[in-house]
Amino acid sequence: MSAAVGSYVVDTRTGKVGMVMGSEGPYLQLRPVGGGREWDCAPEAVRIATASERLSAATAYVNARSRGEVG
Repeated sequence: MSAAVGSYVVDTRTGKVGMVMGSEGPYLQLRPVGGGREWDCAPEAVRIATASERLSAATAYVNARSRGEVG
């Protein structure tokens, strides 16, 4: 699959939602919702995230931040 920079996708290997930041070689570079360390994912292992998945990831980030788990 070809995902545009800035789009939200799901890494189907892990279920994590990330924003496409670019590509390096054959891999997409994904960043977690709310920021954090990027990870590489093969394009065939991603699909576009649904609105519900994006909201769930954003809510999880806000909750973690309010508990002091992220900076």
